[in-house]
Amino acid sequence: MKETAPKKSWEDRARLFLKAEITRADITYEELANRLKAHGFNENAASIANKISRGTFAATFFLACLAALELEGIRLENI
Repeated sequence: MKETAPKKSWEDRARLFLKAEITRADITYEELANRLKAHGFNENAASIANKISRGTFAATFFLACLAALELEGIRLENI
């Protein structure tokens, strides 16, 4: 019987997706913090790094990051 790898947790999936999109956008956490200010979030590079490393951030933070990264659309299977 073939074993399948366990699915990643939602926390891991969201964390890895967000990290990949930040890397793809070629911006720093400091730049992301500046962009998030326009969306009403008062973050700094360290607080963003902590949230992403934990992977337990609020959906509002996740959505604001997507807006700050100016993503036009995401496919759920990419998360």
